[in-house]
Amino acid sequence: MIDSASWAERLGGDTFLAQTCFRAHKVIRSNGNAHPSLLAWDDLNEIVAAHRLEPPRMRLSRTGEAVPATTYSILRTNRRGVSWYQPQPAEFHARLAEGASLVIDAIDQIHPPVREAAAGLEQFFRTSVQVNAYASWTAEEGFGTHWDDHDVVVLQLEGSKRWKIYGPTRQAPAWRDVEAPEVPTGDPIADIVLTPGDVLYLPRGWWHAVSADQGTASLHLTFGLATRTGAEFLGWLCDDLRASVTVRADVPRFGTPEERADYLAAVRKDVLAALDDPAVLDRWERSLDATHPGRPRLSLPHLTAVPAEPGITVQATVPRARIDQDDQAVTFAGAGNEWTFALPAAPVLRLLAGGPPATLADLAAESALTLVQVAEVVSALVAGQAVAVVGGSS
Repeated sequence: MIDSASWAERLGGDTFLAQTCFRAHKVIRSNGNAHPSLLAWDDLNEIVAAHRLEPPRMRLSRTGEAVPATTYSILRTNRRGVSWYQPQPAEFHARLAEGASLVIDAIDQIHPPVREAAAGLEQFFRTSVQVNAYASWTAEEGFGTHWDDHDVVVLQLEGSKRWKIYGPTRQAPAWRDVEAPEVPTGDPIADIVLTPGDVLYLPRGWWHAVSADQGTASLHLTFGLATRTGAEFLGWLCDDLRASVTVRADVPRFGTPEERADYLAAVRKDVLAALDDPAVLDRWERSLDATHPGRPRLSLPHLTAVPAEPGITVQATVPRARIDQDDQAVTFAGAGNEWTFALPAAPVLRLLAGGPPATLADLAAESALTLVQVAEVVSALVAGQAVAVVGGSS
């Protein structure tokens, strides 16, 4: 398992966040060290066989264009009229051998080891993470030279892959922008080959081209990090300012020039007052963490409460849960909810927020709570979709 601490150690912790993040690409070599096997070829074969992954969720891409699904799948329809594309192994293999790349979007949603690694990275970067899997076999660049509108952390799993990195041609390009970046010219600023266990960090907007030109089948994961730009911050601030009567009031579209000027002055006053608050960015970041739904998971068969059984195993489903504590109580915020508990519950909440699964017995042993009390705390969090039962149920 690659948890938040493992990612921090690998990427460089606070030094990486302060000096590299958003600024430059970085290659972290495995240097022959063993690395967790998050996804193997057998796993990939099973995923394709067991799931109806419709295009574009699963697709083949060649030279930047999607390969028609009809060239490697058959459209099946059952007696209830439900249709889906069923991959045909021989044709699927043939398209890949011809130069296509296989892509599975959001593989973290269907493969637990990748999901756990994504949650760990989300804790480190404190932003949403989606993981895509890429497999290729030839020197053809499946997507051509392109840029992404989000930062990525690449983990090479099998074989090797060549990355030609050209850098950005527009500062901080976004998915909603006023103009597109220009295509880069000249040679790449870096031409690297990733081998198993190597990690690459690439900021958004950096042009790159990728191929498996080392004569081996290549498999890698790309962890995409959701952007948090000034546009998102200002959007939140606009919502936060709805507490102001001036912001809620109608714009005086039919007023006199004096009335319109007075209105703009009042809005300006409210906006500047909000921006002058030194804690405004902290409040925004806390809001992002506390309201994000995380990775919801059912807790069957427990519909109303988690029984006080020592072997029941639970885990937080909100990687960016916030915990605040004072002399009177401790507050846990996540999945859009907030709970306030007595101080003895603090060790339980901190263990849960750390990420790894824990049994009720473990949580009780690390706190002054009884097993029954721990079950009550956990039941409240399960009801609020911030924690789930992940094992130990009879």
